Amino acid sequence: MQLDILNIEGKKTGRTVELPEEIFGVEPNNHVIYLAVKQYLAAQRQGTHKVKTRAEVKGASRKLHKQKGTGGSRKGNIRNPLYKGGGTIFGPKPHGYDFKLNRKVKDLAKISALSTKAKENSIIILEDVNLEAPKTKQFLGILKSLNINVEGRKTLVVMPEYNDNVYLSLRNIPSVDGVVLADINTYDIVNSNYLVFTESAVKIFTEEPAEA
Repeated sequence: MQLDILNIEGKKTGRTVELPEEIFGVEPNNHVIYLAVKQYLAAQRQGTHKVKTRAEVKGASRKLHKQKGTGGSRKGNIRNPLYKGGGTIFGPKPHGYDFKLNRKVKDLAKISALSTKAKENSIIILEDVNLEAPKTKQFLGILKSLNINVEGRKTLVVMPEYNDNVYLSLRNIPSVDGVVLADINTYDIVNSNYLVFTESAVKIFTEEPAEA
């Protein structure tokens, strides 16, 4: 898949990049995308929910009245779960929601998500952006020149490495997020309407792997 590299004014630079078919041209596997997104969202849950059992609530431990001879039902102490202020039966306890996914499944999910965006023509290649200082207005102008509508449309800017000025420029735009290529995940890809790769970031896909 061949895409034009655009400059910050949204015009073609005359350079192109060939996206590898094994990453951007496979048949998407929706089930592994679902599993990867599910795992990501599950890992975001803190799992700190907690209720008190009858051993933890406030109240005396003495028996309310003798076992027999009262004509009433048997009763233990005031911390009985059946009484107001008593403990909770089978309530939630702190635990993690994360679950394991094999590396191959995660990689396939990421490739499937990238291939889906490629089929939707939602991938834009932008020349490397070098801002002298953080300027949100200037970065908004770049996105506008790329015909990206930031109102209600999510954009993910993928860079080869952390760029302080670019990150500070886009962080105040609610619908735009920036990520380093090494940290990109399936959820970020699926959750965005546009994928904007900088030229240096996308060229990493085309590099030949180093021999061991």
